[in-house]
Amino acid sequence: MVETTRLRETVRETVRDTVRETVRSAGRTTGRGVETRERILDAALESFGTIGYDGTSLDDLAAGLGIRKQTILYHYVNKRGLLGAVVDRSAGDLTAALLEVLEGEATDWQRVEALVRTVFRVALEQPLLLGLLREVSRPGSPAAPRLRSTMGPLLDRAMAWMNREMEAGRMRRTDPQLVLLSAYSTVVGLATEIEVLRAAGLEPTARTVVTRRRELLRFLRTSLDPQR
Repeated sequence: MVETTRLRETVRETVRDTVRETVRSAGRTTGRGVETRERILDAALESFGTIGYDGTSLDDLAAGLGIRKQTILYHYVNKRGLLGAVVDRSAGDLTAALLEVLEGEATDWQRVEALVRTVFRVALEQPLLLGLLREVSRPGSPAAPRLRSTMGPLLDRAMAWMNREMEAGRMRRTDPQLVLLSAYSTVVGLATEIEVLRAAGLEPTARTVVTRRRELLRFLRTSLDPQR
């Protein structure tokens, strides 16, 4: 009951922040305002994805950008609102890429491979995204409800497709939600692996991502291929 109440309060706060942010940013989406907002989002993504929400300071972000803290608050109501905006943009990019695959012509195992390759392609193109997803996925993250609302419809659609494939005998009968959560954990875990490599003085390469992608595909084929 306590956790449910906390979740409800978090959702309410997120909604209130979103409304305030929308109102305050109305009419400020052209010219220099857009450029400033994007610079803030880029810097915030790097900070949230590397040192986390608690470690991120609006004062430090402003100093790094060469702007005043009030400029950040002019565009985003507070740090929670800024995190929500970063999640919306990043998760939106990933969702759009995956929806394109789900709505494409690939079928059966080809679609599974295409989805996995798309996730890792986005990870290579936006390496900070993995760190952000890991941060937002932590228990108690203030942006967890935001991520669920953004990614939820996509996951529901993916599970519905998997259920249809299982009913048709093209996939082995299993729990689609568990499979998707396992795949998600593998992708997010890559962010931790990259941090460990860097802490050891080693710079991760594309080979690291390719290896994890290959392992995930092997896991999914073992879990879903009815011929195995």
